[in-house]
Amino acid sequence: MLETPLLTLVNYASLVATNAARMRLAAGDGRRLLEMGLRRAQGPDGGLSASRYSYIGGFDATSNVLAGKLYDIPLFGSLAHSYITSFTSLSDVTGQTLVPAGGAGAARDLVSLCRRWLSRVCTFLSLPEDQVNMSELAAFISYAASSPNNFVGLVDTYSVVRSGVPNFCAVSLALDELGYRAQGVRVDSGDLLCLSLTVRSTLRHCADRFSVPWFSTHSHHRDQRHHEKDLVNLQLLPNAVDSVGVGTNLVTCPLQPSLGCVYKLTQVSGTPRIKLTEDKDKMTLPGKKTAYRLFGQDDSPILDLLTLDDELLPRAGEEICCHVLSRGGERVSVRAARVECLHHVYYKDGQITMNLPTTAEIRSHAQRSLNNLPLKHKHLQEPVPYQVAVSTRLQQVLREVMEEGVPNPGQAPPCPTSLSVAASS
Repeated sequence: MLETPLLTLVNYASLVATNAARMRLAAGDGRRLLEMGLRRAQGPDGGLSASRYSYIGGFDATSNVLAGKLYDIPLFGSLAHSYITSFTSLSDVTGQTLVPAGGAGAARDLVSLCRRWLSRVCTFLSLPEDQVNMSELAAFISYAASSPNNFVGLVDTYSVVRSGVPNFCAVSLALDELGYRAQGVRVDSGDLLCLSLTVRSTLRHCADRFSVPWFSTHSHHRDQRHHEKDLVNLQLLPNAVDSVGVGTNLVTCPLQPSLGCVYKLTQVSGTPRIKLTEDKDKMTLPGKKTAYRLFGQDDSPILDLLTLDDELLPRAGEEICCHVLSRGGERVSVRAARVECLHHVYYKDGQITMNLPTTAEIRSHAQRSLNNLPLKHKHLQEPVPYQVAVSTRLQQVLREVMEEGVPNPGQAPPCPTSLSVAASS
């Protein structure tokens, strides 16, 4: 009754947050990461929780409006290809006027204003205006009229260079004339790195030609089926990508589709219990425990320490003797500059005992912990394993319980005379 819900909650959350954290490391700090995996996650609840865990792991925003509402996650989105292709001509634009920003002046005819700017842009870029898709322009105008402060142009529905970019420039310059500022360009097909440089160059030339300096700083977004290696390549190859939307490879975690957290009994009525197995990775640690993180002088963590629940807490500045699990229980001495208790009881005897943290607080804690972690533990390939140790007393209890649970090697187990197999569904 407890194992299934706890593992379901802990495993998926840890898996997606870790995947997001790795992508954050791969992309670097200077590039925005946008979660766009709602349609690819396993079920509606998976899509909602994936948005939250991605944000906790280091993503900057989500396209999931419900997640933004429930968890106060910053939202990002743009018009869709289906929206653009639903328009057939400029006559489909219903909201054809727009009031200047701040209500300064009468409403202007946005369609006519965009048409004039399109002629100027095409002349400047030496593009035939009759090759520009007017239905795409209609979609851009309609979207900009409804959301003039958040206009992001999806420019690859027809042709990025011959249609999408000139249409985006025309609508953005029209918005600028009315006191609004478009947000950026989105591309999700073609040679994204090359196209990003082409689009950036075009925007800079338009900024100079039409004396709109901010126009050259438009953000460039790419979308959607990216994975960790793509984000690493963004750091290595020339490009003008400011933000990256990640969907499928974020929420489905293809590099590691599941996380092997387990739930095992460790104590009954005050008596430590253990699972002994030939596979040492699956052996459990007995007893009721508390976890601490020990920090060095530079405030980076040295190791995590597990102690029995009734032990005195380790103190900063004092010598702490412990046994490192990854080294076969090797005894080491550590003198920590700071000790932080990691174990907090939020639920006990059917009651919530502490205020539950908000998503923003959880994200802040996770990012602070990652930032403090030494770089050697954060390498995407072959990182140095982070050390976890047990106290001397817990090590002694472990040894005693193991000895009690191991059968006498001189006594062979009885051989059954018959074997009964029960089938279950």
